[in-house]
Amino acid sequence: MAVKKVHVKKNDSVMVISGKDKGKISEVLAVYPKTGKVLVKDVSVITKHQKPSKQNMQGGITHREAAINSSKVMLYCTKCKNVTRINSKILEDGTKVRVCKKCAETF
Repeated sequence: MAVKKVHVKKNDSVMVISGKDKGKISEVLAVYPKTGKVLVKDVSVITKHQKPSKQNMQGGITHREAAINSSKVMLYCTKCKNVTRINSKILEDGTKVRVCKKCAETF
């Protein structure tokens, strides 16, 4: 299976652009490039029924985030307060940085 390119990284601020959580702004908790999915905080929350175990003595119903497709999120620029695409820029010292296409803020 080929690794898909994901345009967001861990701890990026993103906005959900489609689905039941459309419009929510949150941060990325994890990125799964093999499946092309991302885990976003407080987005796509599912209920999971768990049996009692040694780690969870009581068991019961827990709520946790499920991974969503990376195409459903867009990078959110905190400076211009809008979703944006990213551009790459090479600095004088040779490092490559991600830049907001609207306001030129680095991520």
